[in-house]
Amino acid sequence: MSRSLLICLALLATGPASLHAAEPLQELGLAQAEALWLAHNREVRLARVGVQAAQADSLTAAQAPNPQFSLSTSSINPRSGIGAGSLGQKRVDSVLRLDQVIERGDKRELRQQVAGAALEAAGQGLAEVQRQSRFQLRVTYWDLRLAQERRQVAEESGELYRRSVKAAEMRLKVGDVAGADVSRLRIEAGRAENEARAAQADLERARQSLAYLIGKESEAASLRATEPWPRSEGEAVTARRPELENRADVLAARARVKAAEAARELARAARSRDVTVGVQFEHFPPGDASPNNTYGVSLSVPLFLRHAYEGEIARAEAELLAARTQEEQVRAQALGEVAQAESLLGAARERRQRLEDGLLAEAERVASASEYAYGRGALGLLDLLDARRTLRAVRLDAAILRAEYAKALAAWQAVLGQ
Repeated sequence: MSRSLLICLALLATGPASLHAAEPLQELGLAQAEALWLAHNREVRLARVGVQAAQADSLTAAQAPNPQFSLSTSSINPRSGIGAGSLGQKRVDSVLRLDQVIERGDKRELRQQVAGAALEAAGQGLAEVQRQSRFQLRVTYWDLRLAQERRQVAEESGELYRRSVKAAEMRLKVGDVAGADVSRLRIEAGRAENEARAAQADLERARQSLAYLIGKESEAASLRATEPWPRSEGEAVTARRPELENRADVLAARARVKAAEAARELARAARSRDVTVGVQFEHFPPGDASPNNTYGVSLSVPLFLRHAYEGEIARAEAELLAARTQEEQVRAQALGEVAQAESLLGAARERRQRLEDGLLAEAERVASASEYAYGRGALGLLDLLDARRTLRAVRLDAAILRAEYAKALAAWQAVLGQ
């Protein structure tokens, strides 16, 4: 065996080196990412604030109207003035009055029903935000995992071409290889470098996307997804209606219908006249012929002469109809999402299994045999390059199909509210 061939084989046997300087990475499993998301995600935090606001509305709805106190004076003579002495000796009429609105028609109880249903809807709305945001987190996490594998494949391919170029250049010096073959290897090495750089840019974007969802933007450059790809066997793909009935968006829509029904009854209750009861104390100036201190009571009710809240009632009826229609819409969309997710999950599983059952292993065997044969001069350069391209493409397809299956599984779990 020639000396140049020994050098070539030694270079090909060298392990791949990273294209980038080593950096400290924060390894992140899927469960850890979800814990950070639950604690720091801004959309979830905003939804929690909405629940707090609904709780405050419930407190307001349970409150009865406050009484109203008033103090007034009259009979002030601008010519003679109000006279000397204490306040009780002034020549003015003084009135102290206290009024209280008494609600009728169960308005307070109806307000509480509206607020309670709205609070329930807000709580289910929070759960729905969490459901959708968790699905987005899982998709982003698997995108990062895919970007990592793409970069790894690109780096290993680029390193292999660089070592091949070095080996070919040494063989060129001793006349064991043609110059055109070295040029082809250099072209392939340049293409591999470009692919590695593009893969690195995709990886950085994926890190930034995940960092935003978990509230760790300052640590984006150090994130690394370590969760293994989910297994593709034994997954149930049968939709069950009770699961959809308990999904957050369906429950939220149902609660909004309850709130609209209570709001309609509250609008109708406006026809029950509220009564305002008042008591007063009146102090007359000294020297008046009437008693100095008198008391009185009052009762007032509204007169429905121009309207009887027909507009408010009609608006409440329309909002109830809209809430019921939205509930039907949410249920129909949920069923459609289940059917679509089931189809995507089944297709992703089949494609992944078809590739992993034979294509990937076959491509690796062909590439290994081609490297061995080329190193011994039994295979041409073009055949070697073709085998390398095929292996790289199959490895990338495998990573993409695993990511597609992982995201399809996440979508299936999300549509069932898991």
